[in-house]
Amino acid sequence: MKKIRLLASLFIIFLMFLMVSGAAAQGSYSFQMDREVVNVYWNADGTEAVDYVFSFINDSNGHVIDFVDVGMPNGNYDFGSITADSNGASLNISSDYQGQGGYGFSVDMGSQTIQPGQSGSLHVHVGKITGVLYKDSQDPNTFASAVFSPTWFGSQFVHGNTDLTLVFHLPPGVLPQEPTYHNVEGGWPCANEPAAAFDQENRITYTWQCPTANGSTQYTFGASFPKQYVPAGVIVVPAAFDVGKLLAGLGGSLQTICCIGFFGFIFVGVPIFSALNQKKRKLAYLPPKIQIEGHGIKRGLTAVEAGILMEQPLDKVMTMILFGVVKKNAATVTSKDPLKLDITSPQPADLHDYEKDFLAAFSKDNLADRRKDLQEMTVKLVNSVSDKMKGFSRKETVAFYQDIMERAWKQIETAGTPEVKSQMYDESLEWTMLDKNYDDRTRRVFTGPIFVPMWWGRYDPGFHPLSSGSIGSAAPASMPSIGGGGRAPASIPGSAFAASVVTGVQNFSGKVLGDVGSFTGGITNRTNPVPVVKSSSRGWSGGGGGHSCACACACAGCACACAGGGR
Repeated sequence: MKKIRLLASLFIIFLMFLMVSGAAAQGSYSFQMDREVVNVYWNADGTEAVDYVFSFINDSNGHVIDFVDVGMPNGNYDFGSITADSNGASLNISSDYQGQGGYGFSVDMGSQTIQPGQSGSLHVHVGKITGVLYKDSQDPNTFASAVFSPTWFGSQFVHGNTDLTLVFHLPPGVLPQEPTYHNVEGGWPCANEPAAAFDQENRITYTWQCPTANGSTQYTFGASFPKQYVPAGVIVVPAAFDVGKLLAGLGGSLQTICCIGFFGFIFVGVPIFSALNQKKRKLAYLPPKIQIEGHGIKRGLTAVEAGILMEQPLDKVMTMILFGVVKKNAATVTSKDPLKLDITSPQPADLHDYEKDFLAAFSKDNLADRRKDLQEMTVKLVNSVSDKMKGFSRKETVAFYQDIMERAWKQIETAGTPEVKSQMYDESLEWTMLDKNYDDRTRRVFTGPIFVPMWWGRYDPGFHPLSSGSIGSAAPASMPSIGGGGRAPASIPGSAFAASVVTGVQNFSGKVLGDVGSFTGGITNRTNPVPVVKSSSRGWSGGGGGHSCACACACAGCACACAGGGR
């Protein structure tokens, strides 16, 4: 019997191992890109249009291909000119580009996702990109240089050969004897010389095709043509600044002063600036993908989520959450120094996930454990806001919620009676805290006795109302009803009320979070880590891929017009 039990246990462990291994395998992208066709159109107005056709074969143990990131040569592309489709179905385009390069967009595969073990194709068209032509390095007065690298992916995710075809469509009017091609860079395994022909618009085409290319290598193609076929103003002229010539034309004493100032800056100024930048970066906890602008306003965020989007100091965000759970009768502050909460059980049903995590953190008595849980809560909150912002404009959304905040303050400031002013403040307390000067503004707005919210006694253990009826009454005070209960609101001096709101943030800063910079830095290291410099390769893993682009004047033209995609 013991042997049978042992064998049964081992068998169960083996099955669990297979399940875990299978789940792990499903978490990574693994695929073949058996075909990639790229048409690059160099137009008469100096713009570029790019047309991609990708053919993928997803491995049976690969992650579902649900998004495809497509990198761009630069940021001068017309987002509205981008279209994508698969199997005849139009697909959505998002600015939520998660590649490592600076520019690109994401294609949401939607109903056309490529499941493990299946194959599928994707067609992407970008109608307009500017700033892509440069002077030819060998003949800058006569020729324009056009250089392009099609999308490539990380070798750890793509395998097998890719039948890669790239077609350059030169500007209309270029004569057959005028253009020249550049040697392909990147270890192109086939012929450097392209096949020349004419397309349906009678434009000269250069076609490079290789069935033994691979999808993990950056291949760089180029051609030069007389610049008379495009407007002169569209050719990018790199800025040139010769420091050596400048110094040579100056006096020796000035050079000495400059040298002394330079070394002084290196040994004194640089460390200071580095320290300031490091401190500033610790507080920048938003992931880069939120910073990439999409289109339209993301509505429906809570005040706390809007605070995260605005990168408000986290001690202020924590105080906003505290007000939220107290207002919902999910907790009562029993002590402000140190901050202790009496958590309501059962909890209200309308709590947000971050409010539940906040209360769970305060259920722990150990301060270190509490801070760790609050950091975990914040990381989840930042990631949640990041997901909600996919495809939306951060700039427009921030302006939208700043307007909500400003209108809330205006309603409070113009309220006709203390009762209305207090009611307005109660309803929009968290929104008013988005004001970077909310502490001074609170002190300016609330002067004289004011009516406090009915829940105020749950927030301020030392609450001492002036009366339970009207302002100025000397009648004995009674605590306001916890849930309302029909009692008349109590009042306190406005200065005391404002101080209690403002010092709530200070208590969080010094008594709960400790050093706010260190607390925030621990979150930034996870949500917005320092970028790691990688080689020119495409990554396609889990949440995103990357691309890199480097160019040098080593061919017949000097330009950088590479592109890459990921995820």
